[in-house]
Amino acid sequence: MNIHEYQAKSLLKKYGVTVPRGGVAFTPAEAIDVAKALALDLKEPVWVVKAQIHAGGRGKGGGVKVVKTMDTVESEAKRMLGMQLVTHQTGPAGQKVQRIYVEEGCDIKRELYLGLLIDRATSRVTIMASTEGGMEIEEVAAKTPEKIIKVAIDPVTGLQPYHARQIAFGLGLKDKQIGKCVSFLQAMYSAFIDLDCAIVEINPLVVTGGDDIIALDCKMSFDDNALYRHKDVEAMRDEAEEDPAEIEAGKYSLNYVKLDGNIGCMVNGAGLAMATMDIVKLYGGSPANFLDVGGGATKERVTAAFKIILSDRNVQGIFVNIFGGIMRCDIIAEGIIAAAKEVQLHVPLVVRLEGTNVDLGKKILAESGLPILSGDNLADGAEKIVAAVKRKAA
Repeated sequence: MNIHEYQAKSLLKKYGVTVPRGGVAFTPAEAIDVAKALALDLKEPVWVVKAQIHAGGRGKGGGVKVVKTMDTVESEAKRMLGMQLVTHQTGPAGQKVQRIYVEEGCDIKRELYLGLLIDRATSRVTIMASTEGGMEIEEVAAKTPEKIIKVAIDPVTGLQPYHARQIAFGLGLKDKQIGKCVSFLQAMYSAFIDLDCAIVEINPLVVTGGDDIIALDCKMSFDDNALYRHKDVEAMRDEAEEDPAEIEAGKYSLNYVKLDGNIGCMVNGAGLAMATMDIVKLYGGSPANFLDVGGGATKERVTAAFKIILSDRNVQGIFVNIFGGIMRCDIIAEGIIAAAKEVQLHVPLVVRLEGTNVDLGKKILAESGLPILSGDNLADGAEKIVAAVKRKAA
Protein backbone atom coordinates (compact mmCIF):
# COMPACT_ATOMS: atom_id res chain seq x y z
CA MET A 1 0.00 0.00 0.00
CA ASN A 2 1.23 3.47 -0.92
CA ILE A 3 0.45 6.75 0.80
CA HIS A 4 0.84 10.42 -0.11
CA GLU A 5 3.92 12.50 0.56
CA TYR A 6 2.31 14.56 3.32
CA GLN A 7 1.15 11.39 5.09
CA ALA A 8 4.61 9.85 4.85
CA LYS A 9 6.20 12.97 6.32
CA SER A 10 3.75 13.00 9.21
CA LEU A 11 4.69 9.40 10.06
CA LEU A 12 8.43 9.97 9.76
CA LYS A 13 8.22 13.13 11.86
CA LYS A 14 6.86 11.07 14.76
CA TYR A 15 10.06 9.03 14.70
CA GLY A 16 12.32 12.09 14.70
CA VAL A 17 12.99 12.46 10.98
CA THR A 18 13.41 16.14 10.09
CA VAL A 19 10.84 17.37 7.54
CA PRO A 20 9.76 20.85 6.44
CA ARG A 21 6.57 22.28 7.94
CA GLY A 22 3.49 22.08 5.77
CA GLY A 23 -0.17 21.22 5.52
CA VAL A 24 -2.57 19.45 3.20
CA ALA A 25 -5.32 21.33 1.35
CA PHE A 26 -8.33 20.12 -0.61
CA THR A 27 -9.45 23.56 -1.77
CA PRO A 28 -7.69 26.83 -2.75
CA ALA A 29 -9.09 28.46 0.41
CA GLU A 30 -7.49 25.76 2.57
CA ALA A 31 -4.20 26.26 0.71
CA ILE A 32 -4.29 29.97 1.60
CA ASP A 33 -4.97 29.13 5.25
CA VAL A 34 -1.97 26.77 5.36
CA ALA A 35 0.28 29.35 3.66
CA LYS A 36 -0.79 32.07 6.14
CA ALA A 37 -0.07 29.80 9.10
CA LEU A 38 3.39 28.97 7.74
CA ALA A 39 4.13 32.64 6.99
CA LEU A 40 4.01 33.51 10.67
CA ASP A 41 7.42 31.85 11.16
CA LEU A 42 8.97 32.49 7.74
CA LYS A 43 11.68 35.13 7.35
CA GLU A 44 10.94 35.28 3.64
CA PRO A 45 7.57 34.38 2.07
CA VAL A 46 8.48 31.27 0.08
CA TRP A 47 6.17 28.29 -0.22
CA VAL A 48 6.14 25.13 -2.30
CA VAL A 49 2.80 23.93 -3.68
CA LYS A 50 2.83 20.20 -4.42
CA ALA A 51 0.23 18.02 -6.11
CA GLN A 52 -0.40 14.84 -4.11
CA ILE A 53 -0.63 11.68 -6.22
CA HIS A 54 0.93 8.23 -5.90
CA ALA A 55 3.52 8.80 -8.62
CA GLY A 56 6.96 10.30 -9.07
CA GLY A 57 8.05 12.92 -11.57
CA ARG A 58 5.44 15.43 -10.40
CA GLY A 59 7.73 18.41 -10.89
CA LYS A 60 8.31 17.63 -14.56
CA GLY A 61 4.56 17.40 -15.08
CA GLY A 62 3.83 20.77 -13.46
CA GLY A 63 2.82 19.34 -10.10
CA VAL A 64 5.42 21.14 -7.95
CA LYS A 65 5.79 24.94 -7.91
CA VAL A 66 7.85 27.31 -5.75
CA VAL A 67 5.85 30.51 -5.10
CA LYS A 68 6.52 33.78 -3.27
CA THR A 69 3.13 35.48 -2.97
CA MET A 70 -0.18 34.52 -1.43
CA ASP A 71 -1.93 35.22 -4.75
CA THR A 72 0.35 32.72 -6.48
CA VAL A 73 -0.37 30.12 -3.80
CA GLU A 74 -4.05 30.52 -4.61
CA SER A 75 -3.61 30.48 -8.38
CA GLU A 76 -1.39 27.39 -8.29
CA ALA A 77 -3.84 25.64 -5.98
CA LYS A 78 -6.67 26.40 -8.42
CA ARG A 79 -4.57 25.14 -11.33
CA MET A 80 -3.46 21.90 -9.68
CA LEU A 81 -6.64 20.81 -7.94
CA GLY A 82 -8.68 18.78 -10.38
CA MET A 83 -5.94 18.64 -13.02
CA GLN A 84 -5.01 15.37 -14.70
CA LEU A 85 -1.33 15.18 -13.81
CA VAL A 86 0.71 13.14 -16.28
CA THR A 87 4.15 11.84 -15.28
CA HIS A 88 6.36 8.99 -16.48
CA GLN A 89 4.87 6.83 -13.71
CA THR A 90 1.17 7.55 -14.32
CA GLY A 91 1.06 6.65 -17.99
CA PRO A 92 -0.59 8.84 -20.65
CA ALA A 93 -3.94 8.92 -18.84
CA GLY A 94 -2.40 10.66 -15.83
CA GLN A 95 -3.86 10.87 -12.35
CA LYS A 96 -6.44 13.36 -11.09
CA VAL A 97 -5.12 15.67 -8.36
CA GLN A 98 -7.58 15.82 -5.47
CA ARG A 99 -5.34 17.28 -2.76
CA ILE A 100 -2.23 19.44 -2.58
CA TYR A 101 0.47 20.01 0.01
CA VAL A 102 1.65 23.52 0.86
CA GLU A 103 5.10 23.51 2.43
CA GLU A 104 7.61 26.06 3.63
CA GLY A 105 10.53 26.84 1.31
CA CYS A 106 13.95 25.37 2.02
CA ASP A 107 17.49 26.73 1.72
CA ILE A 108 19.01 23.94 -0.37
CA LYS A 109 22.80 23.57 -0.46
CA ARG A 110 23.00 19.96 -1.68
CA GLU A 111 20.52 17.37 -2.96
CA LEU A 112 21.10 13.70 -2.12
CA TYR A 113 19.22 10.42 -2.38
CA LEU A 114 18.45 8.07 0.54
CA GLY A 115 16.27 4.98 0.56
CA LEU A 116 15.47 1.90 2.64
CA LEU A 117 14.11 -1.23 1.02
CA ILE A 118 14.02 -5.02 1.27
CA ASP A 119 16.77 -6.56 -0.86
CA ARG A 120 15.31 -9.94 -1.80
CA ALA A 121 18.71 -11.22 -2.92
CA THR A 122 20.09 -10.90 0.62
CA SER A 123 16.76 -10.98 2.53
CA ARG A 124 17.91 -7.90 4.42
CA VAL A 125 16.84 -4.32 4.83
CA THR A 126 19.26 -2.36 2.70
CA ILE A 127 20.22 1.32 2.70
CA MET A 128 20.69 2.86 -0.72
CA ALA A 129 22.23 6.31 -1.00
CA SER A 130 23.60 8.51 -3.73
CA THR A 131 25.02 11.98 -4.24
CA GLU A 132 22.69 12.27 -7.25
CA GLY A 133 19.63 13.54 -5.40
CA GLY A 134 16.58 14.63 -7.35
CA MET A 135 17.16 12.02 -10.08
CA GLU A 136 15.35 8.71 -10.48
CA ILE A 137 17.48 6.06 -8.77
CA GLU A 138 16.90 3.71 -11.74
CA GLU A 139 18.47 6.31 -14.04
CA VAL A 140 21.46 6.69 -11.72
CA ALA A 141 21.86 2.90 -11.59
CA ALA A 142 21.82 2.68 -15.38
CA LYS A 143 24.17 5.57 -16.12
CA THR A 144 26.43 5.93 -13.08
CA PRO A 145 26.06 2.83 -10.87
CA GLU A 146 29.32 3.68 -9.08
CA LYS A 147 27.48 6.61 -7.46
CA ILE A 148 25.12 4.31 -5.56
CA ILE A 149 26.12 3.24 -2.05
CA LYS A 150 24.52 0.09 -0.61
CA VAL A 151 24.69 -1.12 2.98
CA ALA A 152 22.82 -4.28 4.04
CA ILE A 153 21.65 -4.41 7.65
CA ASP A 154 21.96 -7.64 9.64
CA PRO A 155 18.51 -8.25 11.21
CA VAL A 156 20.19 -9.54 14.40
CA THR A 157 22.03 -6.29 15.12
CA GLY A 158 19.77 -3.83 13.31
CA LEU A 159 21.11 -0.49 12.14
CA GLN A 160 24.32 0.44 13.95
CA PRO A 161 25.91 3.91 14.10
CA TYR A 162 28.81 2.73 11.95
CA HIS A 163 26.34 1.83 9.15
CA ALA A 164 25.01 5.38 9.21
CA ARG A 165 28.52 6.86 9.31
CA GLN A 166 29.46 4.75 6.30
CA ILE A 167 26.56 6.31 4.40
CA ALA A 168 27.42 9.82 5.62
CA PHE A 169 31.06 9.49 4.54
CA GLY A 170 29.99 8.04 1.20
CA LEU A 171 27.75 11.05 0.60
CA GLY A 172 30.60 13.43 1.33
CA LEU A 173 29.05 14.89 4.46
CA LYS A 174 31.34 16.71 6.88
CA ASP A 175 31.59 17.89 10.47
CA LYS A 176 28.22 18.24 12.22
CA GLN A 177 26.42 17.03 9.09
CA ILE A 178 27.68 13.51 9.89
CA GLY A 179 26.08 13.37 13.33
CA LYS A 180 22.81 14.70 11.95
CA CYS A 181 22.86 12.09 9.18
CA VAL A 182 23.39 9.33 11.77
CA SER A 183 20.39 10.53 13.80
CA PHE A 184 18.31 10.93 10.62
CA LEU A 185 19.06 7.38 9.44
CA GLN A 186 18.42 5.84 12.85
CA ALA A 187 15.00 7.52 13.00
CA MET A 188 14.23 6.51 9.42
CA TYR A 189 15.23 2.88 10.09
CA SER A 190 13.07 2.74 13.24
CA ALA A 191 10.06 3.91 11.24
CA PHE A 192 10.78 1.35 8.50
CA ILE A 193 10.92 -1.57 10.95
CA ASP A 194 8.11 -0.51 13.29
CA LEU A 195 5.64 0.23 10.46
CA ASP A 196 6.45 -2.86 8.36
CA CYS A 197 7.47 -0.79 5.37
CA ALA A 198 8.43 -2.11 1.97
CA ILE A 199 10.09 1.12 0.84
CA VAL A 200 11.00 4.44 2.40
CA GLU A 201 12.55 6.75 -0.19
CA ILE A 202 13.80 10.30 0.47
CA ASN A 203 14.46 12.03 -2.84
CA PRO A 204 15.80 14.55 -2.48
CA LEU A 205 17.40 14.45 0.92
CA VAL A 206 18.80 17.96 1.29
CA VAL A 207 21.63 19.58 3.19
CA THR A 208 20.57 23.13 4.01
CA GLY A 209 22.65 26.28 4.25
CA GLY A 210 22.59 25.78 8.02
CA ASP A 211 23.93 22.20 7.64
CA ASP A 212 20.62 20.58 8.60
CA ILE A 213 19.60 17.26 7.01
CA ILE A 214 15.98 17.38 5.82
CA ALA A 215 13.60 15.06 3.95
CA LEU A 216 12.40 17.39 1.20
CA ASP A 217 10.30 14.70 -0.48
CA CYS A 218 9.23 11.28 0.69
CA LYS A 219 7.68 8.08 -0.61
CA MET A 220 6.50 5.25 1.65
CA SER A 221 5.09 1.86 0.74
CA PHE A 222 3.90 -0.80 3.18
CA ASP A 223 3.64 -4.58 3.28
CA ASP A 224 -0.07 -5.26 2.75
CA ASN A 225 0.17 -8.46 4.78
CA ALA A 226 1.13 -6.48 7.89
CA LEU A 227 -1.49 -3.74 7.70
CA TYR A 228 -3.67 -5.50 10.27
CA ARG A 229 -1.03 -4.42 12.81
CA HIS A 230 -1.22 -0.77 11.75
CA LYS A 231 -4.81 0.41 11.54
CA ASP A 232 -3.66 4.04 11.63
CA VAL A 233 -1.57 3.46 8.51
CA GLU A 234 -4.31 1.49 6.78
CA ALA A 235 -6.67 4.42 7.38
CA MET A 236 -4.37 6.55 5.18
CA ARG A 237 -5.22 4.47 2.11
CA ASP A 238 -6.50 6.61 -0.78
CA GLU A 239 -8.61 4.37 -2.99
CA ALA A 240 -8.95 7.14 -5.57
CA GLU A 241 -5.29 6.48 -6.42
CA GLU A 242 -5.87 2.76 -7.04
CA ASP A 243 -7.37 0.72 -9.86
CA PRO A 244 -11.09 0.15 -9.06
CA ALA A 245 -10.83 -3.45 -10.27
CA GLU A 246 -7.95 -4.13 -7.87
CA ILE A 247 -9.98 -2.64 -5.01
CA GLU A 248 -12.95 -4.86 -5.89
CA ALA A 249 -10.66 -7.89 -6.08
CA GLY A 250 -9.34 -7.16 -2.62
CA LYS A 251 -12.87 -7.43 -1.19
CA TYR A 252 -12.92 -11.10 -2.26
CA SER A 253 -9.28 -11.84 -1.33
CA LEU A 254 -8.36 -12.08 -5.00
CA ASN A 255 -4.93 -11.02 -6.26
CA TYR A 256 -5.55 -8.99 -9.41
CA VAL A 257 -3.25 -6.84 -11.51
CA LYS A 258 -4.44 -5.30 -14.77
CA LEU A 259 -2.16 -5.65 -17.80
CA ASP A 260 -2.44 -4.30 -21.35
CA GLY A 261 -3.38 -7.48 -23.27
CA ASN A 262 -6.71 -8.97 -24.39
CA ILE A 263 -6.80 -12.48 -22.84
CA GLY A 264 -8.11 -12.61 -19.29
CA CYS A 265 -6.41 -15.21 -17.09
CA MET A 266 -7.91 -16.83 -13.99
CA VAL A 267 -5.49 -19.10 -12.14
CA ASN A 268 -4.88 -20.43 -8.64
CA GLY A 269 -1.36 -19.79 -7.42
CA ALA A 270 1.08 -17.03 -8.30
CA GLY A 271 3.60 -19.40 -9.91
CA LEU A 272 0.94 -20.99 -12.10
CA ALA A 273 -0.32 -17.52 -13.00
CA MET A 274 3.14 -16.49 -14.21
CA ALA A 275 3.51 -19.72 -16.21
CA THR A 276 0.06 -19.19 -17.73
CA MET A 277 0.87 -15.68 -18.85
CA ASP A 278 4.17 -16.87 -20.31
CA ILE A 279 2.58 -19.63 -22.37
CA VAL A 280 -0.18 -17.34 -23.62
CA LYS A 281 2.59 -15.05 -24.90
CA LEU A 282 4.42 -18.04 -26.38
CA TYR A 283 1.40 -18.89 -28.52
CA GLY A 284 1.06 -15.32 -29.77
CA GLY A 285 -1.48 -13.97 -27.28
CA SER A 286 -1.29 -11.14 -24.75
CA PRO A 287 -2.47 -11.47 -21.11
CA ALA A 288 -4.96 -8.84 -19.94
CA ASN A 289 -4.37 -9.47 -16.27
CA PHE A 290 -2.80 -11.45 -13.45
CA LEU A 291 -5.62 -12.94 -11.34
CA ASP A 292 -4.96 -15.50 -8.62
CA VAL A 293 -8.11 -16.88 -6.94
CA GLY A 294 -6.02 -18.60 -4.26
CA GLY A 295 -6.24 -22.09 -2.85
CA GLY A 296 -9.62 -21.88 -1.16
CA ALA A 297 -11.83 -20.13 -3.67
CA THR A 298 -15.61 -20.49 -3.45
CA LYS A 299 -18.22 -20.20 -6.19
CA GLU A 300 -18.81 -16.62 -5.06
CA ARG A 301 -15.13 -15.73 -5.42
CA VAL A 302 -14.89 -17.35 -8.84
CA THR A 303 -17.98 -15.41 -9.96
CA ALA A 304 -16.45 -12.21 -8.65
CA ALA A 305 -13.22 -13.03 -10.51
CA PHE A 306 -15.11 -13.39 -13.78
CA LYS A 307 -16.88 -10.09 -13.28
CA ILE A 308 -13.58 -8.33 -12.55
CA ILE A 309 -11.91 -9.80 -15.63
CA LEU A 310 -14.83 -8.79 -17.85
CA SER A 311 -14.90 -5.28 -16.41
CA ASP A 312 -11.81 -4.71 -18.58
CA ARG A 313 -13.15 -3.75 -22.00
CA ASN A 314 -9.97 -4.98 -23.65
CA VAL A 315 -10.72 -8.60 -22.71
CA GLN A 316 -11.66 -10.64 -25.79
CA GLY A 317 -11.30 -14.11 -24.29
CA ILE A 318 -10.77 -15.85 -20.95
CA PHE A 319 -8.38 -18.67 -20.08
CA VAL A 320 -9.07 -20.50 -16.80
CA ASN A 321 -6.13 -22.64 -15.70
CA ILE A 322 -6.68 -24.45 -12.41
CA PHE A 323 -4.63 -27.09 -10.62
CA GLY A 324 -6.87 -28.53 -7.92
CA GLY A 325 -4.83 -29.44 -4.89
CA ILE A 326 -6.57 -27.75 -1.98
CA MET A 327 -8.97 -26.34 -4.56
CA ARG A 328 -11.41 -28.96 -5.94
CA CYS A 329 -12.00 -28.91 -9.70
CA ASP A 330 -15.75 -29.52 -9.33
CA ILE A 331 -16.09 -26.39 -7.17
CA ILE A 332 -14.22 -24.39 -9.80
CA ALA A 333 -16.44 -25.84 -12.53
CA GLU A 334 -19.61 -24.88 -10.64
CA GLY A 335 -18.24 -21.38 -10.10
CA ILE A 336 -17.36 -21.00 -13.77
CA ILE A 337 -20.84 -22.04 -14.86
CA ALA A 338 -22.55 -19.78 -12.34
CA ALA A 339 -20.36 -16.86 -13.37
CA ALA A 340 -20.81 -17.45 -17.11
CA LYS A 341 -24.59 -17.44 -16.69
CA GLU A 342 -24.67 -14.42 -14.39
CA VAL A 343 -22.45 -12.17 -16.51
CA GLN A 344 -23.90 -13.42 -19.82
CA LEU A 345 -20.51 -14.42 -21.16
CA HIS A 346 -19.93 -13.02 -24.64
CA VAL A 347 -16.25 -13.91 -25.21
CA PRO A 348 -14.54 -17.26 -25.85
CA LEU A 349 -13.79 -19.27 -22.71
CA VAL A 350 -11.19 -22.03 -22.45
CA VAL A 351 -10.88 -24.05 -19.23
CA ARG A 352 -8.03 -26.34 -18.30
CA LEU A 353 -8.55 -28.33 -15.11
CA GLU A 354 -6.18 -30.74 -13.38
CA GLY A 355 -6.06 -32.25 -9.91
CA THR A 356 -8.64 -33.18 -7.27
CA ASN A 357 -12.02 -34.24 -8.75
CA VAL A 358 -10.84 -33.30 -12.24
CA ASP A 359 -13.11 -35.81 -14.00
CA LEU A 360 -16.15 -34.56 -12.11
CA GLY A 361 -15.19 -30.97 -12.90
CA LYS A 362 -14.88 -31.69 -16.63
CA LYS A 363 -18.21 -33.56 -16.57
CA ILE A 364 -19.95 -30.59 -14.97
CA LEU A 365 -18.56 -28.24 -17.61
CA ALA A 366 -19.43 -30.61 -20.48
CA GLU A 367 -23.03 -30.97 -19.31
CA SER A 368 -23.55 -27.26 -18.68
CA GLY A 369 -24.76 -26.49 -22.18
CA LEU A 370 -22.41 -23.51 -22.33
CA PRO A 371 -19.91 -22.95 -25.18
CA ILE A 372 -16.87 -23.77 -23.04
CA LEU A 373 -13.74 -25.13 -24.72
CA SER A 374 -11.71 -27.66 -22.73
CA GLY A 375 -7.92 -27.60 -22.65
CA ASP A 376 -6.31 -31.03 -22.32
CA ASN A 377 -3.15 -29.50 -20.85
CA LEU A 378 -1.55 -26.09 -20.31
CA ALA A 379 -0.17 -25.80 -23.84
CA ASP A 380 -3.40 -27.01 -25.45
CA GLY A 381 -5.47 -24.55 -23.44
CA ALA A 382 -3.23 -21.61 -24.27
CA GLU A 383 -3.20 -22.49 -27.97
CA LYS A 384 -7.01 -22.78 -28.03
CA ILE A 385 -7.72 -19.44 -26.34
CA VAL A 386 -5.26 -17.56 -28.56
CA ALA A 387 -6.79 -19.11 -31.65
CA ALA A 388 -10.35 -18.39 -30.47
CA VAL A 389 -9.57 -14.74 -29.80
CA LYS A 390 -7.93 -14.36 -33.20
CA ARG A 391 -10.96 -15.96 -34.92
CA LYS A 392 -13.32 -13.60 -33.12
CA ALA A 393 -11.21 -10.55 -34.04
CA ALA A 394 -11.18 -11.64 -37.70
